This record gives sequence, structure tokens and C-alpha cells, in this order.
Amino acid sequence: MEKKVLVVDDEKSILTLLQYNLQQAGYEVITGMDGEEAKNMALLENPDLIVLDLMLPKMDGLEVCKQLRQQKNFIPILMLTAKDDEFDKVLGLELGADDYMTKPFSPREVVARVKAILRRTQIQKDSSEQSQESGTENLIISNLTIYPEQYEAYFEETLLELTPKEFELLLYLAKNKGRVLTRDQLLSAVWNYDFAGDTRIVDVHISHLREKIERNTKKPVYIKTIRGLGYKLEEPKGE
Repeated sequence: MEKKVLVVDDEKSILTLLQYNLQQAGYEVITGMDGEEAKNMALLENPDLIVLDLMLPKMDGLEVCKQLRQQKNFIPILMLTAKDDEFDKVLGLELGADDYMTKPFSPREVVARVKAILRRTQIQKDSSEQSQESGTENLIISNLTIYPEQYEAYFEETLLELTPKEFELLLYLAKNKGRVLTRDQLLSAVWNYDFAGDTRIVDVHISHLREKIERNTKKPVYIKTIRGLGYKLEEPKGE
């Protein structure tokens, strides 16, 4: 069964180009030209992936992404932008985008990214199903409890509101409890793509996790910064 891809861009030429190349690669393609249409089509058509331009009429791509994630809709999103702006990149990924490309780009590269994201999504789905069949163990670290099968984490018995990437980052840190992990390791493991040293993405997500699981973010006891190396999650001493 062919995968369905929603492509949203207000430039007709780019829309047509991407539609043609994705169809040639074997995907069913539906299109939209503004942010409101993107959100509505995502909810009605339930595509397997969204290629979403950042600068759109009516509602920009970041807002579309944010609203979908707030509604617990985790369709993979490949964000496109004409801006080569580091802040936009971090913010887009922070709001739940899965990957990010800057215009101009080659259609082949877009198709390659789409294939990679869908392959990764399928692997995660298969892994989740296998975990449910085998009964994956929950992770308990002091007052922090992580349920991999349910994609949920609790701190002091309160459900944490985590984005997909925050959860994956927390889970990876927990699975490697006590190990120092470099920012590049975390980028590779959680984002599955080399963002050419854009380690601020990791730092932003670590900061958000600390706000949710640390009583004092200036003196973290769970997620420690190892100066010059990276981060590690450990059992708080004295708890």
C-alpha cells in the first residue's frame, strides 16, 4: 500500500515539482497552499508524512506544527524554509518537526529525506509493537518513571507533558543511565540525522526536560552537564 504525503507550499512551482517527484517515487500526493488548509487536510486525510513550508498564508508552518502536536497528532513533518536561520531550525524541531530543509534544495534530496523519515517511523512502530509483545520493562529512576510502551513519563506521580522528541531524549538518557553521552551522540540517536553540529537543538531540549523533572534547574540532580563532553542522567544522590 503506497504511503500518502501531504505537501504544503504557497509557491505553485515548488508544489508541482515536489508533487511530481514524490509521485515518481511511488507516493500518493495531496497538496495544500496555506496553513489552515494544511492543518485541516492533516486531520481529515491522515497522511503518513507532511512536507510543510515555513512561510505560509493564514497560518505559518510553525503554528501548524504546534497546533497538530498540541492535539496529540504526531504525523511526521519535514519542514521547508527559505530562511537559513538557526533560530527557526531549533524552534521548528522544538515544536515537533522531524526534519528540516532550507531552500533551495534538490527534489531528489527531499524524496530521500521523506524516505528516511518514513523508514524511521516504520522502524519505531515495529519496535513499539515488539515491545508490547515482549513486555518492555518500565524505567524507574528515583521519582521519575518512564513507560516506553505507553510513550508516557511521570515525575512524582504527575504525568509529564512532553513533545515526542523530549520523550525520546529522556528515554535514551534513561536507558543509558550513568553514561556520559555527547551532544553528537544524542543528535544521532534521537534525531537520527546529522544536523552538522547544531548542538543547540540538544541543549534546548535538555533545558526543557530539566524544567519538568528538576526541582531546581540551576542545580540539576537528574540530568547533569559534563563540561566539555555532554550530558548524563543519573540517580539523584540521597533520594
